Amino acid sequence: MPVLRSGVRRGRAKQKIDVLSPIEPQGEAIATRTRRRKAAAAVKVVPNNNEKPLQEGNDQLPPPVNDKVAAVVATSEENRVSKEAFGVRGGDEFGIAEIGDAAGGAKKEEAGEKKMDDHDSGAGSNDKAHAVEEEGSTAPLPEKIQVGGSPLYRIDRKLGKGGFGQVYVGRRASTVNTNERTGPGAVEVALKFEHRSSKGCNYGPPYEWQVYNTLGGSHGVPRVHYKGRQGDYYIMVMDMLGPSLWDVWNNNAHTMSVEMVACIAIEAISILEKMHSRGYIHGDVKPENFLLGPSGTPDEKKLFLVDLGLATRWRDGSGQHVEYDQRPDVFRGTVRYASVHAHLGRTGSRRDDLESLAYTLVFLLRGRLPWQGYQGENKGFLVCKKKMATSPETLCCFCPQPFKQFVEYVVNLKFDEEPNYAKYISLFDGIIGPNPEIRPINTDGAQKLICQVGHKRGRLTLEEEDDEQPKKKVRMGMPATQWISVYNARRPMKQRYHYNVADVRLAQHIEKGNEDGLFISSVASCQNLWALIMDAGTGFSSQVYELSPHFLHKEWIMEQWEKNYYITAVAGVVNGSSLVVMSKGTQYLQQSYKVSDSFPFKWINKKWREGFYVTAMATSGSRWGVVMSRGAGFSDQVVELDFLYPSEGIHRRWDCGYRITATAATSDQAALVLSVPRRKPADETQETLRTSAFPSTHVKEKWAKNLYIASVCYGRTVS
Repeated sequence: MPVLRSGVRRGRAKQKIDVLSPIEPQGEAIATRTRRRKAAAAVKVVPNNNEKPLQEGNDQLPPPVNDKVAAVVATSEENRVSKEAFGVRGGDEFGIAEIGDAAGGAKKEEAGEKKMDDHDSGAGSNDKAHAVEEEGSTAPLPEKIQVGGSPLYRIDRKLGKGGFGQVYVGRRASTVNTNERTGPGAVEVALKFEHRSSKGCNYGPPYEWQVYNTLGGSHGVPRVHYKGRQGDYYIMVMDMLGPSLWDVWNNNAHTMSVEMVACIAIEAISILEKMHSRGYIHGDVKPENFLLGPSGTPDEKKLFLVDLGLATRWRDGSGQHVEYDQRPDVFRGTVRYASVHAHLGRTGSRRDDLESLAYTLVFLLRGRLPWQGYQGENKGFLVCKKKMATSPETLCCFCPQPFKQFVEYVVNLKFDEEPNYAKYISLFDGIIGPNPEIRPINTDGAQKLICQVGHKRGRLTLEEEDDEQPKKKVRMGMPATQWISVYNARRPMKQRYHYNVADVRLAQHIEKGNEDGLFISSVASCQNLWALIMDAGTGFSSQVYELSPHFLHKEWIMEQWEKNYYITAVAGVVNGSSLVVMSKGTQYLQQSYKVSDSFPFKWINKKWREGFYVTAMATSGSRWGVVMSRGAGFSDQVVELDFLYPSEGIHRRWDCGYRITATAATSDQAALVLSVPRRKPADETQETLRTSAFPSTHVKEKWAKNLYIASVCYGRTVS
């Protein structure tokens, strides 16, 4: 039996949303409605005084986000980008509705395949590689180079080329009596060119120069000896280096010994620790960006981390950790090795470099990662989904125990958590040779950190493992779906819920609720059955709904818009149906919605700039329906999107004054929209629950504390 809760009715509008389930779609729909008033003497429709009708037309995409990025040379068969990663394709205008293709997710705009034989050295490598030429080449390179007081160099062979820059060998033009292989007086150097019109040079010298000014010469980072501008190019003069780890792996029949990879692990960790201690994260850790020193020199076994074009600060000028954010349309890094957080567009932090290093180590040891082989426009989405579904045990099933332990530690790090670099190094101490002099990789840089843990054995004791392991693992390789319910503190009021409602029973429950003065505030679905939340605190004056075989029936919605109804709740189900609830008495001035094959964050971001806010969401299979409204009563809004319940992001948003105002989930992803209300409620208390069954028992407990259901949905919560 439905449970009743009586109390005082609130007149303030409070729209809710929910969603769920798969459906059979056709294309993508965008529709917009503006509140209209009929003129007194005519049937002509005119816009509201404060709003013009919104003509959707062909959406103009926002310019790519360019967070001070100057990527230099990219080498990999994977995508290596720093851009808006989720594309929107054009649509046909239809009155005030637009029909188009899918947007969101990991789409076409993140693609940019680079051949595996392209070289990706920040400094140069003696191993020549043939880069794919870009169309529409820029101004020709000067034949002779002299910048910043450097000797005169002649350009020799090309070492590599990427999105923003290209690297050549430079040979000293003057006859010199020296055999120096490195340093400012070397006979051969690496010359890195970046055209003045590249994205990284919009405001002067490349962003990478700033990073090298801070990091150059620190442990594992090559030195820049000279830099300056000549003609149309910004040029850096750097040491020549040897082959990359990918070259070594590739030239050794795609294999590496356990000791070699373990030595790489501890030295790479020490390099990252030094870089992080200077306030930077690398942002593109992968085998192609780790280079050995020049062959035949004392540095030939020394490891270097190059290509700082995607490096960003994790610590601001005051020494504080940068603030958390998520932009699902922005991806930075290389698809194969990027952290899950990078895929999801979260602000980069130290954990991301370490997660990418973990994938690098497993690749070098096993020769392949489980997410290799995906192709197509949604490659990034599929790769991220696979990473989230792959537990450390599965990823490292053929690796020695320390590798699994390292993966477990780094994938469970919090956004601003300080990594325990010394402990990570100690994990591998037991599988490398005792004599540093004969190790395949020079590990001098890691010795200090090893000493910090007292020369512990690489394998921690059982007691230490129990103490040190993360209390809660986030990637278990056992995906699960649950109910997500959100509760807000309200003055006492009447609220009623129904769940497991079949189509034929829907009208009966709604009519009974209306008779009792209740309106629908939220709808959801699970296994083709509906859940309804009805309460007396919506502030609505009238309400209509449609149960349709289509996911968001455009014609019906537009008809109701003309009658001054606005969408206030929506849900979809696996069998292809959708339930759309539209109400009068809202505070909305204008409304627009979009149906997309993946989460349409780019469209949401565009509408935010136009003064719209997300007020309802739904899913149908893998499809998303998002409703945005003007006059929603919010001053700011953010999205948390993940392949599990985004607990960390939600708590960080709560701490900044945001509250959940919309929820939706598919069997793969959960999305929560959090907003800052213009009118601050007297009691800002908000709680969430995740339950396998509809939370009927918990709802009653919440009611006892004057917490009422604000939103409910069913979908992915555990990875």
